[in-house]
Amino acid sequence: MATTTSTRASATAGQRPRPDQLDSKLAYLTRVLKTPTIGRVWQDLADTAREANWSHEEYLSAVLERQVADRESAGNMMRVRTAHFPAIKTLDDFNLEHLPSLRKDVLAHLATATFVPKADNVVLLGPPGIGKTHLAIGLGIKAAQAGNSVLFDTATNWITRLSRAHHAGALETELKKIRRYRLIIIDEVGYIPFDTDAANLFFQLVASRYEQASILVTSNLPFGRWGEVFGDEVVAAAMIDRLVHHAEVLTLAGDSYRTRARRELLTKDRNK
Repeated sequence: MATTTSTRASATAGQRPRPDQLDSKLAYLTRVLKTPTIGRVWQDLADTAREANWSHEEYLSAVLERQVADRESAGNMMRVRTAHFPAIKTLDDFNLEHLPSLRKDVLAHLATATFVPKADNVVLLGPPGIGKTHLAIGLGIKAAQAGNSVLFDTATNWITRLSRAHHAGALETELKKIRRYRLIIIDEVGYIPFDTDAANLFFQLVASRYEQASILVTSNLPFGRWGEVFGDEVVAAAMIDRLVHHAEVLTLAGDSYRTRARRELLTKDRNK
């Protein structure tokens, strides 16, 4: 029995692939497993492992970590791309000094995107030009980077999308499709008033996500004037009730970026 075992061990050892065969085998295996990062880094990490005297487990962990990191990075980029943001605006690019009404601790908490798994909402209220859309995009990007599916559009475009589905007899299907996104961003509520049908569609969008998935809304009007937008105080009140039940509501105040930029430009022209 001992002789047989020894013979098998020797045979197995003799069958170890040559380095060039191992390269080809690993290239094949990583291609089949769809782990291109491992195929790219295994050799460099193997050299590092030999020099640092890593254990087999440490080497395996390092290789897998690189694959996971690259896969998560690719996933983040895909989620940001499919969110259809009108531009890429990050929270790091936002100048908080121009918006002293925004509490930094609240923004930092929202940037963790922990409100999304809880199906909580965020509402940004304030006059035009103070950076509400920038903040909405920045928070949306943070949510996407945290692994959440996100979809951005203006209030008008959301209504257009729902109206088409409604006329096609597929509103419930469309609402279900939208509900797959863990966070939707509705920008610019209040700039254009809605008729009765549009208001009802908007209400159904909000109601379909209530305690199911998150909404981030920006508006230039305080809640007290939403009845003007939707043409019905009752509908507006019911919608607001669902939005704010589990929500962080930020009422922002400050100078318009565009107005400030124009004022600074005029000042420069006068000083020439």
